[in-house]
Amino acid sequence: MQILTGDEMRRAVPRLAMQAVESCKGTDFVLIGIRTRGVILARRMQREIARLEGVEVPLGILDISLYRDGLLDGCDAVFKGSEIDFDLDGRTVVLCDDVLHTGRSAVAGIETLFRLGRPAKIELLVLVDRGGRELPVRADFVGKNVPTAREEYINVRLKELGHGEDSLTITRRDNAAS
Repeated sequence: MQILTGDEMRRAVPRLAMQAVESCKGTDFVLIGIRTRGVILARRMQREIARLEGVEVPLGILDISLYRDGLLDGCDAVFKGSEIDFDLDGRTVVLCDDVLHTGRSAVAGIETLFRLGRPAKIELLVLVDRGGRELPVRADFVGKNVPTAREEYINVRLKELGHGEDSLTITRRDNAAS
């Protein structure tokens, strides 16, 4: 079942960008995208803020694979490394990811950020919040809230990853235990 078309996703980015600018009282913040889809969202946000505000907000890439609990269970994550070429100390960080579900990726992102510096503030921006939290985490900026059942999965398809058009769909998993 499709929950967002490419057009709806394109409309969500400017709205999220303006919410971040307003919350951070201007463009004095940095965008950090969680690999892989969070980076694409952060880049889109950066372009939109540049278009709307005429300022290029610094952008970094965060690899959380070393801080995921799945790594302890033999997860097949490949560490590609973080790419942040600016100081995080005292800065407001807008951490970007595609889907917020259990909260584990967000917590891993925050833990990783604190190993790289001491941001003054971290705000979480997600394209979709699907509910189902296992940890006390909430997003500050949400493109769309889509409550889902545990056995459902949100598929995020982005042009940058070789898909013809952006889309978000919900599918049922055969194995609901994961």
